[in-house]
Amino acid sequence: MSKGIKYLTFVSLLIVSVLTLTTTVTFAKNIRDAGLEDFFDNTINSKVEKYHIPNATVAVVKDGEIVYKKGFGFADIENNISVDADTTLFRIGSTSKLITWTAVMQLVEDGKLDLNADVNTYLDFEISPQLEKSLKKTTIKPITMTHLMTHTSGFEDYPDMLFRLSADELLPLNEYIRNYLPTRIFPAGEVAAYSNYGTALAGYIVESVSGLPFSEYVEKNIFTPLNMNKSTYRQPPILDSPARIAKSYRFINGSYTEGSFEYILPEPAGSMSSTASDMSKFMIAHLGSGAYSGGRILKEETLEEMHKQHFTHDPALGGMTLGFMEGIFNDKRVLFHGGGTMLYSTGLYLVPEVNTGIFISYSGGNHLLHSEVFQEFMDYYYPIKAQIKEVPSEGSEERAKKFKGEYQMNRKSITTDEKINSILGGGIINVDVDEDGYLLVTNVGETNKFIEIEPSVYQNLRQGRTQDYFGPFHKIVFKTDPFGRIMLSTDGPMTYSKAPFYSTMSFTVLAIISIILIILCSLIYWIIRMILGLFKRGKNKNSRLATIAQWIEICTSITVVILFVGILSSGNVDPIYQLPREAYIPVEGKSLLDFIPTLILFFSFLLVSFTVIAWRKDFWGRLARTHYSLFTLAVLGLTWIFYYWNLIS
Repeated sequence: MSKGIKYLTFVSLLIVSVLTLTTTVTFAKNIRDAGLEDFFDNTINSKVEKYHIPNATVAVVKDGEIVYKKGFGFADIENNISVDADTTLFRIGSTSKLITWTAVMQLVEDGKLDLNADVNTYLDFEISPQLEKSLKKTTIKPITMTHLMTHTSGFEDYPDMLFRLSADELLPLNEYIRNYLPTRIFPAGEVAAYSNYGTALAGYIVESVSGLPFSEYVEKNIFTPLNMNKSTYRQPPILDSPARIAKSYRFINGSYTEGSFEYILPEPAGSMSSTASDMSKFMIAHLGSGAYSGGRILKEETLEEMHKQHFTHDPALGGMTLGFMEGIFNDKRVLFHGGGTMLYSTGLYLVPEVNTGIFISYSGGNHLLHSEVFQEFMDYYYPIKAQIKEVPSEGSEERAKKFKGEYQMNRKSITTDEKINSILGGGIINVDVDEDGYLLVTNVGETNKFIEIEPSVYQNLRQGRTQDYFGPFHKIVFKTDPFGRIMLSTDGPMTYSKAPFYSTMSFTVLAIISIILIILCSLIYWIIRMILGLFKRGKNKNSRLATIAQWIEICTSITVVILFVGILSSGNVDPIYQLPREAYIPVEGKSLLDFIPTLILFFSFLLVSFTVIAWRKDFWGRLARTHYSLFTLAVLGLTWIFYYWNLIS
């Protein structure tokens, strides 16, 4: 290295150091004056008004102290009871997982768990080493605790086993773990796919190894040492006065409507209720030496290991620590975890570089509000200069074309009828390419422009907050998944694989609409034909087989119409819980609609048979036979769609 280069390198590092120091000192000064309170008061109040948030709670910690905590709105609107940051509990959803992972690390610290051992070592039942479908012959590694904590266990996901409105629907953890053991669809350690079951399994291992029920273990070993005496996993919480849980509301038609208490399945993955004050103590312990006010939960070296990156799909991306999601916000490494129930939303953010943590929880409104507030906080205290929007390099458009398509979330089911949720549940990213070679990436309804910064790695040209539940979404990397499909990876515990054309939402919707139109037109055609036949003079020349063929088509058409009318009438999203009722009030047994796809399969066999007979025996005219054949093909297409999405019983 020449002296000139060395000199320039030294000057550059010096400038960076000075700028970093200046920023840190400025923040340390501002956070203890009225600036922080004014920022959060103004920011949260504006969000409360904009998104009709009925209640919220916020806490900020810095250098081992709680420097801000406040409640907003009403814990009980009817009785005019305000939110109190010390005594009002909120349901924090998946942010609860951070407690579960902390419990795991305590047992690792005690030598009772090995992060790299087969989890079957700690279970009283066996998780099969077998993978599903085309990967069955793959030699796979056993699932370890590290895989569970980085969401790379390879389990499929069952989204309908998350929420209930009745305590009678709850299952003990040991029963849940056995009854809802998911299929393994990816080799462990290869694909990031967020898993509630994986966290539940870890919680069950905590129970098994410690000899205590999970909720009792965390109360004794985490809540009590940190004096988190208003926190609990129990459902509903058992509270001492003046503690109370904030009632959940949704703003509907100009007024707030109260929701019922939500029971979360499974317990270790999201059932915790807590206050902003209690979560502040948890953040201080994780940002510091593993202790708060004399109570210790982890050693410093254990915290250091927990907070290190343990998985990422590419060095350009943030990934997963042992439990925390990892992302770069305004050039600072952030450890975080969001949480959402049907009615509550939560975000917990740690910025270790400046020893700062933020906790936000609320009911109703926008599920991404907490990330919006955190990004505004980072922009206010740690602003960064907007990057120059570079022009794509030569050949960018051609290289990007192979990435065009629909990418579906790898957190999904492939063996149950919930498979179709991969296109109905919002877990889709669409990638397109413009004429200049930029990628146009649409995620959660927002389209951002990405530029190639190295082969298969793209940078988002938009600064600040983006629409994503699992990270900042500032970079994406294209890899190949175990099935050989192009896989889109980004920060945190989620990946998306490119869907073949026949499983995309656009193809499926277009195919169903086309099929229904053909079937409806056919029904009208045959009804008109039969009516006109009644007025024809002379004997109807149709054979009995031809008449049966007509009636099979008519019956099939009516069956299909009944099915889709039933789906449209039963699939309405509840305005309070924002999910179809079946997602939180399971239907006992099977309804008539569940059997209709199988009935249509039976009709399709009959239609194929009578199509062949119609052509051999010259039923009707050539045009009518062609129409009958087209109808049969439409029904076969519909049957294939039902089969592909596991809708045939």
